[in-house]
Amino acid sequence: MSPTTDRLNTPRAAGMAGIAFALLLGVAIVLMRIAVPSGNAADVPIDPDKHWAVQVALEIVPFAGIFFLWFMGALRAHTGSPEDRFVATVFLGSGFVFVATLFASAAAAGTVLAEGTPSDFGRHYAYTLLATYAMRMAAVFVLATSTIGRMLGVFPRPLALLGTVVGLVLLVVGSGVPWSEMVFPAWALIVSLYILRVRRGTAHRPPTPTEPP
Repeated sequence: MSPTTDRLNTPRAAGMAGIAFALLLGVAIVLMRIAVPSGNAADVPIDPDKHWAVQVALEIVPFAGIFFLWFMGALRAHTGSPEDRFVATVFLGSGFVFVATLFASAAAAGTVLAEGTPSDFGRHYAYTLLATYAMRMAAVFVLATSTIGRMLGVFPRPLALLGTVVGLVLLVVGSGVPWSEMVFPAWALIVSLYILRVRRGTAHRPPTPTEPP
């Protein structure tokens, strides 16, 4: 396989991972909202009959985090090497902190459920990690990604504008509005589909003829 084909196939596979991340995180959020339809999950008791939804969501989260790392790779491969170091550092830092916080909140929630009679401290700790820190880091990641895409011209203007709006919603609204966290996986799905479409067009584009020496 030629180096050119490798460069085309790797972002395509990583773009598919971005779609997997968006779907898995979306399913996890939906399951959590089934268990806690509205309000603050740290204050609203979870119906024992719906503990299964929380447990399934916690099983999904690790895979969502793994696919998110591949999604980050797809974004970096799409933007290319000429990226601003400052924004790129924010991009990588926020992405890694998001995954770490997502894993920590899932582990804390799993421990709380395993205790049988969850304490208020444990529930507040798990919920705060997810709603306050993970979603805020997701907001910074979206804003940094949109900034890079706009600066380098690798994202169309509507997509960059959408990312700015999504980042601000996650940053300002946060967990105050039920289901608002769904905008993050929705944005990731849209971006992944865009990358796949662009890469498919590049792969099908005929090679530029070169003059004989």
